[in-house]
Amino acid sequence: MSLSKGTGSLPVLEARGVSKSFPGVKALDDVALTLRRGEVHALVGENGAGKSTLIKVLTGVYQRDSGQVLHHEEPTHFAGPRAAQAAGISTIYQEVNLVPTQSAARNLYLGREPRNRLGLVDFKEMHRGAQALLAEYGIDVDVKAPLGSLGLGTQQMVAVARAVAFNANVVIMDEPTSSLEAREVETLFGVIDRLRADGVAIVYVSHRLDELYRICDTVTVLRDGKRVHTGPLASLPRLQLVATMLGRELVAPTRRPAQADDDGADGTGVEPALELDKVTRHGLLDDISFAVRPGEIVGLGGLLGAGRSETGKAVLGAQRLDSGRIVVGGKSIKTGSPSASIAAGVALLPEDRKLEGVLPNLSIRDNIVLGALPRLSRGGLISAGKVNAIVTTFMEQLNIQASGPDQKVGTLSGGNQQKVMLARLLCLNPTVLILDEPTRGIDVGAKIEVRVTIDALAAEGLAVLLISSETEELVDGSDRIIVLKEGRVIDVLAGDRLSENDLIVAIAGVEAD
Repeated sequence: MSLSKGTGSLPVLEARGVSKSFPGVKALDDVALTLRRGEVHALVGENGAGKSTLIKVLTGVYQRDSGQVLHHEEPTHFAGPRAAQAAGISTIYQEVNLVPTQSAARNLYLGREPRNRLGLVDFKEMHRGAQALLAEYGIDVDVKAPLGSLGLGTQQMVAVARAVAFNANVVIMDEPTSSLEAREVETLFGVIDRLRADGVAIVYVSHRLDELYRICDTVTVLRDGKRVHTGPLASLPRLQLVATMLGRELVAPTRRPAQADDDGADGTGVEPALELDKVTRHGLLDDISFAVRPGEIVGLGGLLGAGRSETGKAVLGAQRLDSGRIVVGGKSIKTGSPSASIAAGVALLPEDRKLEGVLPNLSIRDNIVLGALPRLSRGGLISAGKVNAIVTTFMEQLNIQASGPDQKVGTLSGGNQQKVMLARLLCLNPTVLILDEPTRGIDVGAKIEVRVTIDALAAEGLAVLLISSETEELVDGSDRIIVLKEGRVIDVLAGDRLSENDLIVAIAGVEAD
């Protein structure tokens, strides 16, 4: 699909000299941003650069310390998100910010439900309208079902539909494709094209460069809370964009040398750290078998719903099995028991850090050492010195950007929250590390830092199972790739077949040319 790239000339929303500080951190420093009618404006920068803070200032979540916000060239002050939404400014967040216990229809119409003559909610009209609205986005679901019962991709598209369907003149999209399948991404791009043609201004935040260069007209780059560049995206080469974001020369990691052939035998006689033997869970996993050796990174590839995350959860014991064995360090472990898996040396970085990972109201220190408290205590007492030493080591090793270890994790950028989660797992001294989408929502610089860290851990003998929806990440970061489809292993890529083309061909299930 080819998207037109016409931009309007009239400013719809502007930030002029906006600054915002938090205790110990200047999040925004004299930042300017101009959004024009019919323009798709990329907002990029490393995690912690100020992107989320700027969005929250524009939409009234945070009140600016200084500067101006103008809407249709008139100075304005939004008292909160509801006031911004009433003015036609809608925001779609990376992590779906709706009500999971309410129906999809209720979420679409929340706060603007159709009423009958008696003033009561007209559920029949609401369900009809919701079904028709979602059909425009290629979504065919039961709109009466609780939103939380639907897949993440469907939930994200419901959030998109809610944001753009009700007279929006500005739509802010924060990593909108992070939970979408390829077909849903194409649908979203069609929506963006339609909004652009209608004169809607769009702010598009994403770490996926292909998406940015495909749909965005203009780019603003933030670094350390300051605007360092604004201009047409097409005139800024990719390497220059990345260098501008980072403020330093970028040295990408090279592909790791292959550690094993197609069947996983490395010829060294080294005992596998992890083995799956005919692992089956009816409806989810079907006869999954493979091994991961110490020092090896094995990728799990496939489309959403192929069984990647379910395989990781099965190894951790969070997914009960109908049959099959899981062997760690040469010993079969009790399946369906997370405590048994963790005791055996398995650690899992979950796909959804918000729901299954960080504790946002606790400090960085508390989040990191949470899993290691039993071995840090003696007679019920915890050594503060050991705790501080561990936290300092991991904050430095993973380059966690924060005012200090006492900062609440919920105030960190998504990338730094991910690093805190990784630090917590490493405190457990695991022998098998499962990483489910470890770089989701992370900018280019942080992504490279995480990848280098993963390579270093493998070099120290850790067995790594890497789950990712990004083909480049899998190919460049894995020794072998196990390709899944509908819960079954359909191919194993290694050696000369370890390429994006072969991976895509395997996932698609067609013969290579």
